[in-house]
Amino acid sequence: MPFDPSSISGYFQYLLGFAAAFFAALWLSLIFWTFRDIRTRTRDSFARVLAILLVAVLFLPGIVIYLIIRPGRTIEEEYQRTLEEEALLKSIEEINTCPGCGRHTREDWIVCPTCQTKLKKTCPSCRKLLELPWNICPYCGAPSTDNPSAPPADSDQPLQV
Repeated sequence: MPFDPSSISGYFQYLLGFAAAFFAALWLSLIFWTFRDIRTRTRDSFARVLAILLVAVLFLPGIVIYLIIRPGRTIEEEYQRTLEEEALLKSIEEINTCPGCGRHTREDWIVCPTCQTKLKKTCPSCRKLLELPWNICPYCGAPSTDNPSAPPADSDQPLQV
């Protein structure tokens, strides 16, 4: 079979056309992927345009640079992390602590058993527990009368028993 150089040129053109189509499709798909990815990671329109232009102009080095500088978390992941932090802070704030010694106390304690700091007072009418700064009982409406020998609510002095 004779060797025909023009047939090699034809095959080379088909191969070159296929490679060009492949790289064009790869280039467009990387631009589209970058657009979708940056949209989930930031709301800043300038950052979005800059990321897409980076990949469109620099192609493969651009995608590597984009992967290095893109935000680490998506907007959804950042929102979930914020919710988790708020839940943790809320659970920490809900723990009752003694203002005198900082130890954990229970909601129904009147006096801290460790340092004897007054934590709550009782309503003279209905005998329910009241916060120290309250001047009226929210349960029965009776005015609260403080014990004159009790320390003020913001005092760290232990209660004299």
